[in-house]
Amino acid sequence: MPPEPVEVAILGAGIAGCALAHHLVGRGVGPVIVYDPRTPSAGATGRAAGIVTEQLWNRWDVAVTRDTKVEYAALARRWDPSAYATNGFARWTREPVAAQVLEEAVERLRQWNVDVRSLDAPELGRKLPWGRFDDIRRAIWSPGDGVVTPSTMTEIYAETARQAGAEFWFGTPFGGLGRSDGRWELRSASRTVRAKRVVVAAGAWSKRILREIGRPIPLVPYRTQAAVLRPPSPGADFFPSIHDIDTDVYVRPESNGRILAGDGTELVEVDPENFRTGGDEGFVSHLAECFATRLPGWADAELLRAWAGVCSSTPDRRPLVGPVPGAEGLLVMAGFNGFGVMRAGGVARRLAEALSAGDGSRSAYEPLAPVLPERFASGFPPFAPRPGFTLEGGDDPRF
Repeated sequence: MPPEPVEVAILGAGIAGCALAHHLVGRGVGPVIVYDPRTPSAGATGRAAGIVTEQLWNRWDVAVTRDTKVEYAALARRWDPSAYATNGFARWTREPVAAQVLEEAVERLRQWNVDVRSLDAPELGRKLPWGRFDDIRRAIWSPGDGVVTPSTMTEIYAETARQAGAEFWFGTPFGGLGRSDGRWELRSASRTVRAKRVVVAAGAWSKRILREIGRPIPLVPYRTQAAVLRPPSPGADFFPSIHDIDTDVYVRPESNGRILAGDGTELVEVDPENFRTGGDEGFVSHLAECFATRLPGWADAELLRAWAGVCSSTPDRRPLVGPVPGAEGLLVMAGFNGFGVMRAGGVARRLAEALSAGDGSRSAYEPLAPVLPERFASGFPPFAPRPGFTLEGGDDPRF
């Protein structure tokens, strides 16, 4: 059976790949096909926390995340109001050095028009009455930040893309990606698709796919953990997402009075095909210690389940989005350092705009300049993952 021709093939049906399909067909690009050997959200998307905050470290990230928030809110209003909510985001520290850095971050964020405010301990306590904050040196609060249900938003992107003409191809093992007659061929046991352009948006699997075709990129897959708990405190159905900088524990509200909590990141490379999927005892104990010290009203929270997923890190904490150097028609959309859900909508829109321009020129990708893969030379040295809600600033004056 001859290969089926398409304009764009997207490898990966996480939130980034499905958002890209949504934006491509919305701009008249087609045919578009999204391939995944499993189902939408089966990878990191389905295990993501879903916190969406503008408390970020450069102007480009803020702009992308702001666009993503607006997009999520609009899609949720139309398709499923439970998929996105504005609840705000608070962070705090008791450490003097971190407090100074947090103060500097507030000034930097305000320069980028982020609505961020300092809180004293009593104000923080009023927002989180089950907490203890008498020793807090500094806290900040972004009232416009929100939470998204990543799997639901991915389904919305996929359905809107499907209704506009995109095809979704699931459930058959990946057979390989290769070049033939000036096109990219995506193969499985039952089917071959030949595409003018291929976007590898396969999350932690992107490293292996690109390495196997001789186009390695600097990605390190790493394991991270989260848990869902049911706290005893009344009135905990809706509260700000929170991040304790000192313990690196974050918490967000879930439905039915539950909470989602995490840190548990392991700063070593793992194989996305072979890792422990359950939560470790040490991770669960760390959450319990944090709750007992900082959130005593939740100290007796019932653990419902704990799990692990795999994300991908890059050397500079920025994703890799755009053309792979030296490979015509090959693009990547990966390496989000645990923040793919926060960026997916805004990044997908920018990449779709570049692809719909059709000419493949460097200028078409200028809105993605800070994250283009070309910023890394070939033969890049090994590196350890450094994900997380960093306090470091790194503004790019172009954005």
